[in-house]
Amino acid sequence: MQNIAKLARAIDAVNGTVGRYVAWLAVVMVLVQFTVVVLRYVFGIGSLFMQESIVYMHSLLFLLGAGYTLLHNGHVRVDIFYRTAKPPSQAKVDLFGSLFLLIPVCATIWWTSFPYVWNSWAHFEGSKETSGIPLVFLLKTAILIFCALMIAQAISMIIHSILVLTGHEAPSDEEIERV
Repeated sequence: MQNIAKLARAIDAVNGTVGRYVAWLAVVMVLVQFTVVVLRYVFGIGSLFMQESIVYMHSLLFLLGAGYTLLHNGHVRVDIFYRTAKPPSQAKVDLFGSLFLLIPVCATIWWTSFPYVWNSWAHFEGSKETSGIPLVFLLKTAILIFCALMIAQAISMIIHSILVLTGHEAPSDEEIERV
């Protein structure tokens, strides 16, 4: 059980680290957007590269930050019953939700987007605009990274749920706060 718990903590650490770094994109995105607006409306200068960078940052923020959000139970869910349930019941919902909803959906997204990403890499796809960012293939790769981070976090949730249900782990502080 110790090794499995270590695996879950390692996954949590990876998603926690990725999330903390990716969160800074929100600040950078606001600053770039402010700069674009000032350049456009004060100086009459446009920058397609800067405008596209905002789309890239926005995409990366949501795709790469999804695992962090799941780690901290920040995703939207219908929690009319979950919120007031005891930790073992919450663990059962997390276990079955991860096994039968989250992992299959993320696996389907991976399966269907892999050819799309592969094709983009095959051509080193870039922006359709001349002065745009020539890294569309890297941006599309974030879809697969999203799936990997979400599946990894689902595995961590499954492990934590099993540990809670078997009494090898106490519910997290976030679960106790909801009760």
